[in-house]
Amino acid sequence: MATPFLSVKDLHGWYGESHVLHGISFDVQEGEVVTLLGRNGAGRTSTMRAIMGLIGSRKGSIQVRGVETITMATHRIARLGIGYCPEERGIFSSLSAEENLMLPPTLGAGGMSIDAIYAMFPNLKERAQSQGTRLSGGEQQMLAVARILRTGAKLLLLDEISEGLAPVIVQKLAEMVSTLRRQGYTILMVEQNFRFAAPLADRFLVVEHGEVIQSFAQAELPSRMERLHEYLGV
Repeated sequence: MATPFLSVKDLHGWYGESHVLHGISFDVQEGEVVTLLGRNGAGRTSTMRAIMGLIGSRKGSIQVRGVETITMATHRIARLGIGYCPEERGIFSSLSAEENLMLPPTLGAGGMSIDAIYAMFPNLKERAQSQGTRLSGGEQQMLAVARILRTGAKLLLLDEISEGLAPVIVQKLAEMVSTLRRQGYTILMVEQNFRFAAPLADRFLVVEHGEVIQSFAQAELPSRMERLHEYLGV
C-alpha cells in the first residue's frame, strides 16, 4: 500500500497545561479529501495547528510522505508541501489583495500561477488593487486559499472555510474544493457546515475530546446519519 501523504499516530497536544489532543490517529492518502467533523472544542482545529507545529507542545508521530515532522519547526513543515488556511484568514489590511497573494514565499516548483489563480477566482482579479480588509468575507476567504495555492503546497489544511459566508459564496468554495481534488491536491478540512462537507469528502473522521471516535467513507454516509445527528446535532 502506498505511503499516506499524511499519517498522524497517537498525537497528543497541549496549550500550556491544557491537554487538548489525546492520542488522535488517522491517515490521509494522496489525492484524498478528508473532513474532520465534531462539535466546537472537540480538537479539530488543534489537530491542524499541531500538524503545522503551531501548538504549545506535542508528542506522538506526524509523518508527511514518510518524513517525521514531530520535532520540526513550522517553516520546515511548510516546505514539505503543506499549506494551512486558518479560520481567521490572516489578511493584511495594509496590503492590496494582490500584495497579500504574493506575500508568502513559494516552496518549490508546482505552485499555481497568478493567471491560474485568477481563472479560478475571477473576483480576486477584479479586486486585485483593493485593500485586503475591504474585500468581502467571501473574497477574503478565496484570497486566503489562493495564497497557499501559489506557494506550491499540495496538502491543504482548510479550517472552517465556509463559516459565516453567504450560500452563493459557499457554493463557489465547494466548486473550488472539487476542482482542486480533480487536479490532484490532497485536502484535510475542518467543517461545522455538514451540508458543505458532505458531498465533497471521500472520508469523514468524527473527533471528540481530542481523539477520532468514528471513521467512515462517503458511501457509508446514508447509513451513518442517525449516529452523526447524535454526535454533531446536524
